[in-house]
Amino acid sequence: MQKIRVGFLYGGVSVEHEISIISCLQAMAALDKEKYEIVPLYISKDGQWYTGEALFQMDAYKDMPSLLAKCQSIVPNINRNKAAFYVPKSGLFAKWEEMKIDVYFPVIHGSHGEDGCLQGFLELTGIPYVGPNVLGAALGMDKVAMKAVWKDAGLPVAPYLYFYSYEWEEKAHILMDQIEKELSYPVIVKPANLGSSVGISIAKDRTALQDALDFAAQFTTRLLVEKVVPNLREFNCAVLGLPQSMEVSCCEEPIRGEAEFLDYGKKYGNGGKGTKGYSKNAPAKTAEATSANGPSGGMSNLSRQVPAQISSELTAKIQELAKKSFVALDGSGVARIDFLYDDVAQELYLNEINTIPGSLSFYLWDPAGKDFGQLMEDLLQTAWVRQRQKEKLTFSYEGNILSGMAPAGAKGGGKIS
Repeated sequence: MQKIRVGFLYGGVSVEHEISIISCLQAMAALDKEKYEIVPLYISKDGQWYTGEALFQMDAYKDMPSLLAKCQSIVPNINRNKAAFYVPKSGLFAKWEEMKIDVYFPVIHGSHGEDGCLQGFLELTGIPYVGPNVLGAALGMDKVAMKAVWKDAGLPVAPYLYFYSYEWEEKAHILMDQIEKELSYPVIVKPANLGSSVGISIAKDRTALQDALDFAAQFTTRLLVEKVVPNLREFNCAVLGLPQSMEVSCCEEPIRGEAEFLDYGKKYGNGGKGTKGYSKNAPAKTAEATSANGPSGGMSNLSRQVPAQISSELTAKIQELAKKSFVALDGSGVARIDFLYDDVAQELYLNEINTIPGSLSFYLWDPAGKDFGQLMEDLLQTAWVRQRQKEKLTFSYEGNILSGMAPAGAKGGGKIS
């Protein structure tokens, strides 16, 4: 039986480039090699596309020029339902070789991969793909749009304000006055459209607020300021599937220690150095999750309690809100939803959704008996189900209305008869 060719897209022009590499190598290692042929499709930081066997080795990425010298440059083909890539060949009369992909599996975190850009390209090719669609990815990446949709759906979000970076440059003092009046300190400042806690700071006074907004403005054109939830505990929960058919994972509680929030360095600073294995036999203990089949690092490198030590009532509330938030954003594939919880007031807020989460959140499914390999299989199934749904839709008509137009002069102006 011919194997299904799965093209894993990773890397990309994104501040989360290295995290994408870790997540993708974990995912490729977990996929059933008897059923699928794995094709790594690496996008460099300057936007060049490559494939090759050397890309399977984590250590090879330590010397990127040497790695890419061993790889084959490829050219994406946007023509619908055609070969996915062309492989350039040398020689004056050499023809480019065509490269087929049956299904795409994007594992790019952040900009140009998790924000709808890549999904738009994949839609044009007509080839099925795993993960969020264009709308779901775009909404999930933009924290302002995300919160607006959730708020409109009646879902709880913490108080927030947003504005453009040009507004910050023009009227900084007015905006700080507004923040102090409507939110009060402490507040958390975020770029509106980045992940992995890049550019995020907490401000407890006006000086810190100005520094935080100046810092965040380096990364984005829109700035988000949120009221810090007091007595904070954080919980995460993953949803798998499509809006009409979803599964929900167990809940986890990331362990922040003395940190006020988990920034990029705290999340990934030890990535790739190896961690203790995650054990489903001791689910209530603090664990550092890692794939048994692939490289450690990524979100699996964090200390966490899986499942979270919370009541069954709170667990059910988180899981229900996770599903509602997934549907509101037209989610698909696997997404991790992050929650903020005021442990004294017992108030729960949606924080954000990660539509292509680090390590694909495999560690949240393991306690229920779904290992990484089965998660990968389920994700591929969602791609094919969605593709069959799209094939039933009408996107164009066979008729040609131009044939009914009267002849036009050199400047146009023909009429439809």
